[in-house]
Amino acid sequence: MATATATRTVTVNAAFLQEIKEVNQDLWRLLADVRRMCDSPATIDSAPRRFLGLVEALRDDLALHFALEEAYGYFEDPIDVAPRLCRQANALRAEHHELYLMIVDLSDASELLTQPGFLIGAVLKAVSQFQLFDQRLKRHESLENELIMQEYGEDIGVGD
Repeated sequence: MATATATRTVTVNAAFLQEIKEVNQDLWRLLADVRRMCDSPATIDSAPRRFLGLVEALRDDLALHFALEEAYGYFEDPIDVAPRLCRQANALRAEHHELYLMIVDLSDASELLTQPGFLIGAVLKAVSQFQLFDQRLKRHESLENELIMQEYGEDIGVGD
């Protein structure tokens, strides 16, 4: 007897997803603090433990942020969902894991900066890692915001 493979569909709970983004001011503040330090690598060189602390706090806040989004901002197997929104929601939810791994790698690299004898090249590598992560996170957040607006449009009947 053959068993059917069920395909999971995912959509967003736009109101919860938007609220999660709005109330997480600590995450956005930490991102701004790390951006400022990366804009001036000499500040990292002179305060590597502060940088590490910020990156570790960012990693932890991002893990909580993604967990909240996945628990309350995304629905699996909704009764009715637009296929286009489903594909977008699936892709964005999957990015959480990739983004989290990027910040974990940055945290590991930043820990090396606190060791005696680290080279300025290590600071520049950490800055480069953060900038790549930051670029991907900004894109991800922008696409999630677009998805929220599309979902609102579907709910009130102004969608395509």
